[in-house]
Amino acid sequence: MSKYLQLLLLISATFFLTSCGKDYTQAELEYIKTIQDSRTEKDSIFQNDSSSPFNFKGKAEFHPLNYFNIDPEFVLKSKLYDYNTKDTIAIFGTKGEERSSVRYGYLKLNYKETEFDLNVYETIYQDTLEYYSIWFTDETTNDETYGVGRYINFEHDENLDHIYKIDFNTAYNPYCAYTSTYSCAIPTKEDHIAVAIKAGEKKFHD
Repeated sequence: MSKYLQLLLLISATFFLTSCGKDYTQAELEYIKTIQDSRTEKDSIFQNDSSSPFNFKGKAEFHPLNYFNIDPEFVLKSKLYDYNTKDTIAIFGTKGEERSSVRYGYLKLNYKETEFDLNVYETIYQDTLEYYSIWFTDETTNDETYGVGRYINFEHDENLDHIYKIDFNTAYNPYCAYTSTYSCAIPTKEDHIAVAIKAGEKKFHD
């Protein structure tokens, strides 16, 4: 994309957002453009890449993914607080299979004076690879957003004082939201957020 076109898109976004009563800083406008660009790129990958959920396990009909408007207020920060006892719990997939994950810790978040905790899970893949996951439901689930729930990528930092940035604008649907060929982890009732998280990806199917 040319620099001229990038500038034109940024100016257009600035006009649109300010005309809607939003008064964003230049840094926020640049952040919004970054998220918009990542969404455009994801659409291209999902439509064209042979390993995407629309092409890999049989052909599924593609249309651009649906999103809430990008809102910088949904970028929240927290340390990771460890659970004293890290329980191994059963997480069920959408096809009924049982999986095991460790409820590793939680984040203490605040959105417009409403505080809530968000669990972080640790999973060991093939006895060697450990990875961390966030999945959740909220007050938009099964209405504006996918009925199973949504996910956010999480990278663990060994620094105990590290401040994590949790960006709900990047919340995404698991592959099973697009086609029943896939199975995905179902958030537990302890993973529900009693807030309408109007950020990130919406339902794919009506």
